[in-house]
Amino acid sequence: MVSEKAEKVEKAEKAPLQSEVNIGLVGHVDHGKTSITKMLTGKWTDTHSEEIKRGISIRLGYADVVIRKCSKCKGLEAYTTDKKCSHCDSATKVVRRISFVDAPGHETLMATMLSGAALMQGAILVVAANEKCPQARTIEHLMAIKLSGIKDLIVVQNKIDLVTEEQAKENYNDIKKFLQEYEYNNAPIIPVAANLGINKDALICAMEEYLKTPETKSNDKLKMYVVRSFDVNSPGNTLDKLKGGVLGGSIVSGSIKIGDEIELSPGLEKGPVVTKVVSLATESGRLEKVVPGGLVAIGTLFDPSVTQNDKMKGQVLSNPGVLPAPTKKIKLKYKSIDRLLVDDLKKPLIVNEAVVLTIGTATNVGKISAIKNDLIDFDLSQPNVVEKDQRVAISRRSSNGWRLYGYGFVQ
Repeated sequence: MVSEKAEKVEKAEKAPLQSEVNIGLVGHVDHGKTSITKMLTGKWTDTHSEEIKRGISIRLGYADVVIRKCSKCKGLEAYTTDKKCSHCDSATKVVRRISFVDAPGHETLMATMLSGAALMQGAILVVAANEKCPQARTIEHLMAIKLSGIKDLIVVQNKIDLVTEEQAKENYNDIKKFLQEYEYNNAPIIPVAANLGINKDALICAMEEYLKTPETKSNDKLKMYVVRSFDVNSPGNTLDKLKGGVLGGSIVSGSIKIGDEIELSPGLEKGPVVTKVVSLATESGRLEKVVPGGLVAIGTLFDPSVTQNDKMKGQVLSNPGVLPAPTKKIKLKYKSIDRLLVDDLKKPLIVNEAVVLTIGTATNVGKISAIKNDLIDFDLSQPNVVEKDQRVAISRRSSNGWRLYGYGFVQ
């Protein structure tokens, strides 16, 4: 029979089911973001058939990990993701659970990366040691997380197993210069060989030191960005076994418990829609209540045809009647990012030009209707929920596709 004391110890060492923080994996295509995620979590986040065929991330990938620490070992050796220490075989203690958001690095998928940035509270910028730094998407992704207000950053110098010591040092110095230019002077640079698991403990240690858990806002009004939606029913399910649609995303503020009524906006064709929460879950299990931190899945009474294939991506979830009405017209106080601009983007924006606006996790086409100094009016192709002073990323078409061009604040 297990003693009461042993039961308390066992209970204390169970990992929480909900993550405390979302950390983004960003950087240029094929620099190893998904490999870093797999090294830390054991999960390969490229699961879509086209991702497997092309060998790149297309959708945002998600994975959780429980950070643990050995109380007997010191320094880097104390940090692990294993229940037993590999150095002294002692049981390790839970530090916290983290969710990773693996953003695609291909130039044609910049809008997907920007929508993922809305969920991130910290970031790991992955830079390959065997390529010149910075690459095009290295610059864009770093600027994107800066525009999103993300201050906590770690840089992983990946693929050090593919270069000589001299090349690794040269690449390291290039990274330092690059970070200074973008005012991330204090960001640590961790050399890693993700496919070999080299310096995994050093990376975990840096995450614990530099990527802090943000202050919880569970008592504020509910706000959640939807980034995925699903139909979880198997083909051929009978009506009595049919489950409602599932919404996936991250709570910015407030909390949700089973039985709550929630409103989704801009909703469907006729506007915002209200439904009931019937289940709550994370990658690790089911919960009765969820708060800010990590990625959560919300089971609803929506017809699953409404939520299948990410149809509800970009929606904002809140308590009924709280959010401002959806709109198809917005005004932004605008600023371009000169250092990002290639030659064919240096001409000024003009009336009637169409750009892509990333608003929260929503991607929308905005046609410029008026320009006055640094104020720009847009007509949106689809209604959006916007709040005063909300930051909006602006992408503009170039010869290489859509590129991050600037940003604005909702007026």
